Amino acid sequence: MSARNNVSPSTLGVELAEEGVYVEYLDGREVLYHGVPEKVEGSVRAPPGKQVQVLVTDPTETEGVLMYVNDYNTHDDILETTGVGRIYVEDEAELFPGVTATTDGHAVVVEADPEVARGRVFVFAEDELSEHSYEVA
Repeated sequence: MSARNNVSPSTLGVELAEEGVYVEYLDGREVLYHGVPEKVEGSVRAPPGKQVQVLVTDPTETEGVLMYVNDYNTHDDILETTGVGRIYVEDEAELFPGVTATTDGHAVVVEADPEVARGRVFVFAEDELSEHSYEVA
């Protein structure tokens, strides 16, 4: 069996703070996506080669689901113990209701309608050199 499959996400704890967005994994660890996310209308085109993560909060903004898009590095077992999901997108895929991802060359484009998603939609794009945070409005 391959160690790189689509993995369904679990509900995770979320805290929106001045310094950024905190996500608490199922195993109790916490990650901080630094900075206040830049608000964008309708869609985000992540720079090519970045690791792309999409977080959709619930209406209370205290819980959410986190999905890695086209992540080839993280083993399935790690995703399952943390509660993070993963999807591979070749052309277009629905991540969550109201949230789709498409590929544009080596870039990932995330389109979202927060009303349909029933929460806030955040897109994080990062690599070893930089980290970008967006909120699709």
